[in-house]
Amino acid sequence: MNDVSRRTFLQRAAVGTLLATGGSTLLSACASGSDDSPSGGGGGAEKTATNPFGVKAADPLDVVIFKGGYGDDYAKAHEELYKKKYAGVAIKHTGITDITPQLQPRFNGGNPPDVIDNSGAQLLPMSTLATTGQLSDLTELFDAPSIDDPNKKVRDTLEPIALEAAQLDGKPQVLEYVLTVYALWYDKKLFADHGWEPAKTWSDFITLCGEIKKAGIAPLTHQGKFGNYIGAIVLDLAVKHGGHDVIKAIDELQPDAWKHPSIKLGAEALLELKGKGFIMPGTEGLDHIQSQTAWNQRKAAFIPSGSWLENEQKLVAPKDFQTTATFTPLLDGAKLPVDCTHIAAGENFIVPAKAKNKAGGLEYLRVMLSKEAAGKFTGLTGSPTVVKGSTEGITLTPGAASSAALITSGGANNWTTYFASWYSTMDQPSRSIYAELAAARITADEFCNRMQKLADDTAKDPKTKKQTRS
Repeated sequence: MNDVSRRTFLQRAAVGTLLATGGSTLLSACASGSDDSPSGGGGGAEKTATNPFGVKAADPLDVVIFKGGYGDDYAKAHEELYKKKYAGVAIKHTGITDITPQLQPRFNGGNPPDVIDNSGAQLLPMSTLATTGQLSDLTELFDAPSIDDPNKKVRDTLEPIALEAAQLDGKPQVLEYVLTVYALWYDKKLFADHGWEPAKTWSDFITLCGEIKKAGIAPLTHQGKFGNYIGAIVLDLAVKHGGHDVIKAIDELQPDAWKHPSIKLGAEALLELKGKGFIMPGTEGLDHIQSQTAWNQRKAAFIPSGSWLENEQKLVAPKDFQTTATFTPLLDGAKLPVDCTHIAAGENFIVPAKAKNKAGGLEYLRVMLSKEAAGKFTGLTGSPTVVKGSTEGITLTPGAASSAALITSGGANNWTTYFASWYSTMDQPSRSIYAELAAARITADEFCNRMQKLADDTAKDPKTKKQTRS
C-alpha cells in the first residue's frame, strides 16, 4: 500500500487486514494496562518545572516516525531540540511506512518504542490500542508547563480541537499534532489563465464544471481506489447543508444518522458530477499517486485532499503550479457559510504504556508542542500544527497560506469528525462504500442504507464503546 493513503479524510483508523480478524485481537499478548510511573517503572530524575516528567538524560530515546507525505525531516529537527535539553542523550530514529508489520511484534513482546507517529495505511488501530491499555494517559502532558511559557499549561497553548481529538476510551491518549484542512484543491495559475474562479453555490459549480470541460480539462478527479477522499466532499456538502448536528449524530452512532436528508443530498450531488461526465474518465481505477499526478499535469481542475497535498506533490508539480485550497460549494438551503470547511487534528503521536523511557516520550511530545518545534514542522511540510500562533513569522507556501485562510474564515463553523478513529471497524468498509457511490455503482439511497447498516452493526457490537461529542 502506498504511503499517502495514511491520512484518511475521516481521521486515522484501522488497517484492513486487521479488521478481517476483528481488530480486537491485536496486541492481546500484552494488553495488561499501563504503568503509572512516567519513566515506565525505571526510576526517573527529580521532577522540576523544566523537567516535569523526570527525564534522565542518560536514558536513550526510541522514536518511530511514519515516513509518508510529511517525510521525517521534521522529526529529526525535533530530536535535535530534545538533544539541546538533554545533552548526550542517544536517540534512535526510525522512519518507516509499514507501522503494523514492524511494531506489532514489539508491542506483543512488551518492548514498544518510546514515542510513535502511528499513521499510514498500515497503522496500528487506535481504538484497539486504547481499549487494551496500550497507550499512556496524556493528561500529565497537557497539564505540564509549556516550554514557551512555564506559567501556562501545555493545554492552554493548543487549539481546542487538539484536546477533543486526544480523547480515546474516555481519556486523552493521543496527540493529534497536525491541523489538517480538507478541501477541494486547484491550481491558481490555471484558473487565472482561464479567468475561472471557484464557485460558491452548487448551481454555479455545475456551470463552472461545464466551462472547464469545454476547455478540454476534466473538472474533477479523485483518489478512486481510496474512497475516503471523495467521501469527505460528500460529508462537507452534507454538514454545510444540515449543520454540525449531522456529523455529531454520525460520530455518536445515532439511529438513522446516515439517513439524514442532507447526507442524501450530498450523495446525489456527487452522482450528478459523475452523470454529467465531470469526473475524469478512469478515475475510479486510480490510486492517489496517479490521480494527483494527473491533476499536477493539469488534466483535471479540482481534486479533493488534505493540506499535506502540496508537500506530497512538490517533486511532481510544475514550478509554476500554485496548489490552492478552496471551499466546497453550497447546496441550496445550506445552514453553514461557504467559507468553512472540514478540519481535523491529525497524525497520531502516542507514547506506549510499556515504553521503556515513558518520561522521555512525554517530554518529546512537549518539545513538539513548543512554537519553535511547531514552526519547524510547518516550515518543512507546509502544514500548520495545533500549536497556537506557530505560523507567526513564517513565509507560507500557497497551499499552507490558503489552508490557513480557510481555518481563519471558517472559525467556529469549521467542523470535524471522529467516527472512523473511534470505531476502527468502520473505516475500511466506509471507504469502499464511498468508492461505490463515486463510481455510480450504487444510488444515493443505497449509499445511505449501507452506511447506516455499517454504523448499526458497529453500535450493536458488544466490543464497541460509544463516544459522544461535546
